[in-house]
Amino acid sequence: MERFELGITSFADVDPDGDAAARHGERLRQVVAEAELADRVGLDVYGLGEHHRVDMAASAPAVTLAAAAARTERIRLSSAVVVLSSADPVRTYQDFATLDLLSRGRAELLVGRGSFIESFPLFGYSLDDYHDLFVEKLGLLLEIRDHERVTWSGRFRAPLDGAAVYPRAQQDPLPVWVGVGASPDSMIRAGRLGLPVALAIIGGDPSRFRVLADLYRGSLEEAGHDPAGFPLAVHAHGFVAATDDEAAEAVYPTYADLMTRLGRERGWPPMTRMQFDAMRSPAGSLVVGSPATVADKIERWREILGIGRFMLHNAGRPTHDEWMRSIELLGTGVSPLVRQA
Repeated sequence: MERFELGITSFADVDPDGDAAARHGERLRQVVAEAELADRVGLDVYGLGEHHRVDMAASAPAVTLAAAAARTERIRLSSAVVVLSSADPVRTYQDFATLDLLSRGRAELLVGRGSFIESFPLFGYSLDDYHDLFVEKLGLLLEIRDHERVTWSGRFRAPLDGAAVYPRAQQDPLPVWVGVGASPDSMIRAGRLGLPVALAIIGGDPSRFRVLADLYRGSLEEAGHDPAGFPLAVHAHGFVAATDDEAAEAVYPTYADLMTRLGRERGWPPMTRMQFDAMRSPAGSLVVGSPATVADKIERWREILGIGRFMLHNAGRPTHDEWMRSIELLGTGVSPLVRQA
């Protein structure tokens, strides 16, 4: 049986109140320190997402991950995600091939359509093409990954005629994962292409995602792939502390503030403490608690969904010291329990 993998992800969040932009440099340096600690305590993956907002300092994840590569030895370094719909696949491959070379073969590329829309107008794309942009660019990215010279044409960028793309990644092939929210079509597409999937679960009972996992594995089989060779990952909000109560009290104020702010953008009602407590219950989507509680929840998801990797995303905006302690507990407290199970 392959080793079950544990990791963490971040968007390099900063508090938007006050001069958030002035804190971006400090926050990015903290991200590098978090990756260094995750490596030291034996976690498998560190992922950084791409966002173009004042409250998230991660618009160039490959650059920050390259800084982390110089300070780490073993941990895999991944996007989480690159918004491929508004990116150039040539540059995206070059960025992560460079990261792969600098890290001696530890880079991963997790791509998605994006849950925020800021990058589309920023880079001159229309939301009317939201679906078609991703499908076309994913196809080109895989062509570039698999062939040193590429001849290609499409709707959204200039054609390539025998173009050579350098540098080439150390890993052959460079791992490309697809980040999925709750889209059946995305799961089926990834399965047909033979790509591993990271499933983002930020609400509801994770058991309702079983149908998506089944669709994915069925699509892999129909395309001639052995599902056993394609680990399914889950990405979920969480936080680890010494006790369940300590974890909840550390996370709730900033998590409720974050979700309420996002709710004003998207039409959600404000988050209440009752809702928060329901989300951190055994059947909820929040992975918040002591090492034993977090390990139990991860094991439940492994049984329901058959996952081979779990990625803990910092819930709310804990302080840097609080999140560093959470990372340490994930590696020293949760990891032994999960791997033992």
